[in-house]
Amino acid sequence: MSAKYIGIMEEIKDQLAKGTLISGSKLPSVRQLSEKFSCSKNTVIKAYNELEKEHFIYSVPKSGYYVVNEFQSRENKKNAIDFLSAGPDKDVIPYIEFQHCINQAIDTYKEELFTYSDQQGLYSLRVELMKYLQSLQVFTNPERLFVVSGSQQALNLLVSMPFPNGKNNILIEQPTYFGFIESAIIHQPTTFGIDLTMDGIDLDRLEYIFRNNDIKFFYIIPRFQNPLGHSYTNMEKKKIVELAEKYDVYLVEDDFLGELDPNLKSDPLFSFNPSGRVIFIKSFSKIFLPGLRVATIVLPELMINNFLRYKFSADFNSSVLSQGALDIYLKSGMLNGHIKRIKEVYHKKMRLLQEACELLLPEHTSFTKPPTGFYLSVFLPEDITAKQVVNLLRERNIYVDDASRMFLPEYKKENLLRLCISQVNESQIKPGIEQLARCINFIDSRKNYFTQHNHLLF
Repeated sequence: MSAKYIGIMEEIKDQLAKGTLISGSKLPSVRQLSEKFSCSKNTVIKAYNELEKEHFIYSVPKSGYYVVNEFQSRENKKNAIDFLSAGPDKDVIPYIEFQHCINQAIDTYKEELFTYSDQQGLYSLRVELMKYLQSLQVFTNPERLFVVSGSQQALNLLVSMPFPNGKNNILIEQPTYFGFIESAIIHQPTTFGIDLTMDGIDLDRLEYIFRNNDIKFFYIIPRFQNPLGHSYTNMEKKKIVELAEKYDVYLVEDDFLGELDPNLKSDPLFSFNPSGRVIFIKSFSKIFLPGLRVATIVLPELMINNFLRYKFSADFNSSVLSQGALDIYLKSGMLNGHIKRIKEVYHKKMRLLQEACELLLPEHTSFTKPPTGFYLSVFLPEDITAKQVVNLLRERNIYVDDASRMFLPEYKKENLLRLCISQVNESQIKPGIEQLARCINFIDSRKNYFTQHNHLLF
């Protein structure tokens, strides 16, 4: 099925690029495309679902699929209010400084650029990463560090590979990062969920799951979680590590925004058990440069050889140029200054977003209140779906995320919106929330109108 659905996607994208399909166009029905491509309806549905995830098209229940207004209006992006994109703020990316590091990396590592380098990552970079992680209270050695092509690669490999505890099942917070859910869908391990709110998780429930469900590892985002923005207390983290130790469960800690934490006493899970119970992943995509595609993972010694095999089968080694440039950037000390700047930027944006939500959102909605980070989630009334709001806002050139894809099927909530502050301008935050409030009120009033008139009819 995979080649067919990708072919359907590429043809539709090609028609969009050529202008054959224009903004608002209705796409062929599932039946029509299945006949055209001589494939099953499920293959067409898969292609449409993937195009919808990439925001090329949207669906209208009982009507069909349509081209989004956004595609033919790329120039309008300049005026868009973007609560959707999750990359770093373009205004604080250190382009010029890093360009010097890339040029220097070409000179320094020119021989390695033409050969396959150390599969575990450039040793000099691993030494710098070891020093850098110490500022996050992660104390280890270069031999336990791997350089990977972004945190997604690390997560995908961990889902697929066997663990020393011999167990097979995975536990995740609900909701959680959709990229991890995609890896779980592809590799198909039995995946359990545990409800997460801004009050945390039920630790008694966690113990029950650890004890009874053959859990290989628990994937956990300890700080400024995606999509809620939740952070665990040190006491909760310590208890989670103790339970993992008691029931021989590994913890996969995705600390992708740890640098933004204003609480200097907040520690990662890793610090409570540095010997090997916690697998620590640090990405540079959100705090620095997504296109760099460099992250690091700290593994227990027991897993090093096996991870090396799986990593080798995926890509031999990660980009030498990216590794060399990051190595030079870390040695220069410039990253510390960059982090100090972005902490202030994101803290201010999050404060402005929460003030706007408090002032403007309707009373029958609620929202999470993280101290900083990238993400804040809005809970809509039960009878309003996130998809409805996303589609209505898109028509107004405002982009937010439907968080339904961040749930396992049995936990799915259709009324959760994720807002990301990283690429929205400060001046756009309040106007964006004003429009969000209007959309919620509009959908709500329309539902009330039909409810009242149906009642009169019957």
